[in-house]
Amino acid sequence: MPFIFDTALTITDGASTLTYMSLGTRSVLPVACYVVLLVSALQTLFVPVIAAIQADLGVSTSLANWAVTANLLAAAVLTPVVGRLGDLYGRRPVMAGVLSVVLLGSVLAATTSSLALLLVARVAQAASYGLFPLSIGVLREELPPKRLTGAMVVTSGMLSVGAGAGLVVTGLLMRGGGDYHNLFWLSTALAAIGLAGVLLLPRRPGAASGSLDWAGAALLGLGLVLLILPLEEGNGWGWGSARVLGSLGAAVVALFAFVLVEQRITSPLVSVQILSRRPIVVANAVGLFLGFSLFAVFLSVTMLVQTSPAVAGYGFDASVFSASLVYLLPASASGVVSAPMGGRLVARFGARATLVIAAALAGIGFVMLAVLHSATWQVIVGALLVGTAVTFGYATLPALINAHVEPADTTVANSVNSIARSVGMSLGTAFVVTLTTRNPIPGPVPIPREEQFVAVFVFGAVLAVICAATVRWFLPLGRQATPAATLRAGAEGKPAAFPARPS
Repeated sequence: MPFIFDTALTITDGASTLTYMSLGTRSVLPVACYVVLLVSALQTLFVPVIAAIQADLGVSTSLANWAVTANLLAAAVLTPVVGRLGDLYGRRPVMAGVLSVVLLGSVLAATTSSLALLLVARVAQAASYGLFPLSIGVLREELPPKRLTGAMVVTSGMLSVGAGAGLVVTGLLMRGGGDYHNLFWLSTALAAIGLAGVLLLPRRPGAASGSLDWAGAALLGLGLVLLILPLEEGNGWGWGSARVLGSLGAAVVALFAFVLVEQRITSPLVSVQILSRRPIVVANAVGLFLGFSLFAVFLSVTMLVQTSPAVAGYGFDASVFSASLVYLLPASASGVVSAPMGGRLVARFGARATLVIAAALAGIGFVMLAVLHSATWQVIVGALLVGTAVTFGYATLPALINAHVEPADTTVANSVNSIARSVGMSLGTAFVVTLTTRNPIPGPVPIPREEQFVAVFVFGAVLAVICAATVRWFLPLGRQATPAATLRAGAEGKPAAFPARPS
């Protein structure tokens, strides 16, 4: 039996058919899941240790926060560029290059006690954000149509699993005053394993033609930096300050210039025609909501349960370890089950119905947290509902996007959706921090009032209703296009439409 590395060998004897999958093909789904798990874990792994970084480096809180801010800003610039490079030159070599950069950045962060070098390392780690759209592109490229939707669902579900796992692992490693450098050594090991896995993927040429649109990349990166920076720094700068308003205004100008440039060149970084398609607009709006919900719940629940009831009249006086393991682990670990469940919902009822269900679950979870948060089980169930909703949404979006873009645009279209989620995360972080630091309970350490957390949860419920209405009214009725239909449409140079489905 000959061994074929990059293809599948099918033998038919008249009575049965046997398919021998190549090593490269068999490795696609496990590698994609692992890489996406790594991406989302790196997004949350270092958020809880800002205070430890501040104390170790002897810098102010605002400077220490740049370990997170610099990562988000660099991700906004690098994600669409990495996605386009994958479309142009092949996903495997670009993924290997990205993981090599992440590996080097992790080693640098693990061995330095300099804020400047730490920020350089965090910028290098930001390249990891581009791995998710690259993984979706690999799945679409390598898997047969009947396996594609399920594979994308499971892989996408790893986003919420990894985000929660990052917080839990941080709680474990930082228990009893652990050294935050251990987190960077962990990310080094995870990146090395990911790099070894990516080298097992089949070699494929790039699906797109042309060259990288440097002008478009610069304008998009500038616009996103000007958008995310005031969201991250607005609480310190003042939301009505000239710096915040000026940055947001400049972001609008830069993004408008980006649209004008992309309409006038032959090989744009992101096709404006693709971005303006109604399903893609809805997918990016839902991604914004899901990113907001994920970080709003993680941050607010973490703060709420660590509050002492003897001082504030609410909370559970939980440690960082307990907050991660008891209150957040169920919401993240449930993604292993809820991701495949979301895939079944997509297959049975279509993308629109699944996203409406996700928004409804998020709304119920937020309402429960707003009304019931005096017992441990109530907080766990509320966070679990929102976490399940995020997993359902994450599982649905790549299939929805891929049904409406050509194969050559798969990675960059999913990159834009990744950016939408990242902006949502920044909005969720900024909203929680702003709301919980205004008019706190006075004392040596200011503590948020209970009604401030209630306001966060009520606002999340309102956004869930808006999200459900947006999906219900603006997403076309019907099932998502099947992977086979999507691939055929892509080969013909046009997006796949949603097949009609009776009401």
